[in-house]
Amino acid sequence: MERRDFLRAGATLGIAGLAGCTGLFETTSANAPPPVVEDRPDAVYYPTHVEGHGKPAMAEDGRYRLALVYSYPHRFWTIAGTDTNKVSIADGDDVHLMATVWDAETGRVLPTANVSAEISRDGERVDSRDLWPMLSQNMGYHFGDNVSLDGDGTYTAEIGIGAMQARGIGDLAGAFDEPTTLEVEFEYSEAEKNDISYEELPDRQGQQGAVEAMEMEMMPVSGVPEASDFPGEVHGEATSGDAAFVAATADETPEFVGDDLTYLVVSPRTPHNRFPLPFMSVSATLTRDGETAFDDSLDAAIGPELGYHYGAEVPPVESGDELTIAPESPPQISRHEGYETAFMSFEEVTLTA
Repeated sequence: MERRDFLRAGATLGIAGLAGCTGLFETTSANAPPPVVEDRPDAVYYPTHVEGHGKPAMAEDGRYRLALVYSYPHRFWTIAGTDTNKVSIADGDDVHLMATVWDAETGRVLPTANVSAEISRDGERVDSRDLWPMLSQNMGYHFGDNVSLDGDGTYTAEIGIGAMQARGIGDLAGAFDEPTTLEVEFEYSEAEKNDISYEELPDRQGQQGAVEAMEMEMMPVSGVPEASDFPGEVHGEATSGDAAFVAATADETPEFVGDDLTYLVVSPRTPHNRFPLPFMSVSATLTRDGETAFDDSLDAAIGPELGYHYGAEVPPVESGDELTIAPESPPQISRHEGYETAFMSFEEVTLTA
């Protein structure tokens, strides 16, 4: 797709504090994080600190919407298979740059894994890299990395967005099958960055739990419905690897589902904030009266009401059926502090309809 005209709205990205955001803590002053908690649980836990960010710089292309923000550089963990790798703050890292991409019509944050950033100043390239798909307790699913800049000033970021890597359902079907590039300008000021909120959590760090997600006026935070509000018949909920798994059959059967079949939905999410867990491998087995009615992998998908999930067409689920969910690989998504020890090792769970 050719790059289209872009919209600059609120493009002064370096505004200090949490303009348009609520749900964090009062501002303190700190430029280096405390040490990582040594005795961390294999579960979601309170991080050592939380940070705010500046006002988003915005861009759009068709139904694509983009918000770009920065905060202090910080450590995070990348995932490769079942291995984690800590990325420490390096000399020269000026900001942690974060991008959120969503659909203008449904507000759903889009599960693409391929987002790149080329940053320039006065026509000269300053930095170019692929951004990591990431999970954060206060921002949910987004893309980010620590980035070096070239002092205070005005920067242009070209953000390349790959095609959505999940089957679109309903109003999302076919909407994001093509990549795009959006361009946005932002202002960077070290002094304004140092005024962004920063709060240490000495009394809670390392304990199981999570800080609340931000509530932002200008951009959505990824999320999935509660089990009690799920748009379908819920057949059960279970926990494995500190992730919650909701199993349901959808109220509205997608058009690709064959006659006399139904659409099985398995919706893994984080505890506390109900963020979706993308880029997993999940399979399911449906058993009826000792006979196997379905046994296969589930496909990643996203729908306006269902959110991000894993699904397949199966025979109609009947009372007494047993559904075994087998998470076969961890979510291949980088983690901010507090998520890096969770969702790494799973056991099968069995639900009875």
